[in-house]
Amino acid sequence: MAMDAKEIEAKAKALGKAATSNESATVILGLLKDIQSGVRATEDLLRQTRIGIIVNKFKQSKTPEVARLSSEIVSKWRTEVNKQKQGGGTAASRGSSGSPRPAQNGTGASTPVAATPSDKASKLSVPPDKRTWKADGAEINHTGNRVRDSCTGLMYDGLCVGSTESVKVVLSRAIAVEVSAYKYLGPETKEEYRTKIRSLFQNLKNKSNPKLRVRVVEGEITSEQFVRMSHDELRSVEQREADAKIQKENMDKAMVAQQERSISKSLQCGKCGQRKVTYTEAQTRAADEPMTLFCTCLNCGKSWRQ
Repeated sequence: MAMDAKEIEAKAKALGKAATSNESATVILGLLKDIQSGVRATEDLLRQTRIGIIVNKFKQSKTPEVARLSSEIVSKWRTEVNKQKQGGGTAASRGSSGSPRPAQNGTGASTPVAATPSDKASKLSVPPDKRTWKADGAEINHTGNRVRDSCTGLMYDGLCVGSTESVKVVLSRAIAVEVSAYKYLGPETKEEYRTKIRSLFQNLKNKSNPKLRVRVVEGEITSEQFVRMSHDELRSVEQREADAKIQKENMDKAMVAQQERSISKSLQCGKCGQRKVTYTEAQTRAADEPMTLFCTCLNCGKSWRQ
């Protein structure tokens, strides 16, 4: 029996919760099988319920059965939606596949467009790693303001790199981010607004943090959340863990007792000729040989050993 939109949204919510709470593969497979048998895919239904985004994430599952089943479901939905389009589809479906420019409300904000299997199937004119708003032919002029529209283009360039999402989806996200930044830090003449846009762009382009782009494009991070994230929050978990490790190592080194250095007036620096030299001794050779002196000139900083 086919599910209605509310039932599908409930299943999507349960599936998302199962992923975040690390539920067993058996539970996830049960939910996926219910979705496979109960969803009669249309483009409008997939957009409304966002079930395509949720199921698509499980294609990367480490459990082979989960990855295989989710791939089958997405492939089936893509085929069904494409057949509907070829057969004429509904008026709403035909309208949604037209111009890539998103619908706007009174504030200039775009209505977010959910990523669906049919969107991802769209052919791109350039390889994913070469994408820009110019290469994609995206219509970034959504406000008529040169500065704001340029910032939208910058956000598009940050979000599209390496992405296979359609122009329509990426443009919708880029516009939403710019509008949120404008509301939060605008107007566009304020330095805070421009600085934030540049900072977000640099973080999106960071090759060591590709998950950030994916999370923003797929709507896991909303545009409102994105523009309010701190520098630390924008970094990946791996980056934060690496920094924490370095900080701990530096702290450990700082807590180690340093060997006391003596000051000698008999030692002379070969560089500046001063006799302001500190030194430490260490046995680096055989026990019956004299100790090695490690010297540093307090005047010019030259270091040597003798």
